[in-house]
Amino acid sequence: MKIPQRPFHYRDHRNKSAAELFCDESSLLGLAEKYKTPLYVYSATHIVDRFKAFTSAFRRVPHTVCYSVKANSNLAILKMLAGMNAGFDVVSGGELERVLRAGKSAVRRVVFSGVGKTRDEIDFALKCGILIFNDESESELALLAERAASLKKKARMALRVNPDVFAETHPYISTGLQEHKFSGPGTPCWWTRYSLCRCRRRPGNFLFSPN
Repeated sequence: MKIPQRPFHYRDHRNKSAAELFCDESSLLGLAEKYKTPLYVYSATHIVDRFKAFTSAFRRVPHTVCYSVKANSNLAILKMLAGMNAGFDVVSGGELERVLRAGKSAVRRVVFSGVGKTRDEIDFALKCGILIFNDESESELALLAERAASLKKKARMALRVNPDVFAETHPYISTGLQEHKFSGPGTPCWWTRYSLCRCRRRPGNFLFSPN
């Protein structure tokens, strides 16, 4: 699939100092005159093409392509993606609320990630019937078990494990080492076995999924 690389472009390439900037087929000058500024403009065509490229790449296997809501929670974008049966990755109750506003059926394709999920956020997600929780720690797993039992809900969940691998990236965005706040401690196998054994001794109703 050919993906347009430049949704924002000048129409007169010979004289950029006098050229007019467009987004797809829309003049930004015209949009600014119509809607005033400040104005945020996004290329729906580009977003749709990118989403279709991902779905096409995984067409031979069952999959859900999830849009990260923290990247841009604009409701117009979320509604458009919901209409294409996209999944959504959220890290807070507020982001889950945005997905709910984008489409009630879309919450069934939500993956709830992130550290520090609160009791109220977990309850909200359980009541909405989201697709799956990404659990980051033993304490979070215990809280999810408690809330699922209290609400008599099944909590689909995956354990996030830390491989202790340095990705040679900037330290501010590195997440794969054991000293980072994300996922469980120790080796992946140890963390998984320990957490599942502890979980079985706690009340709750779980559906497990590999992550």
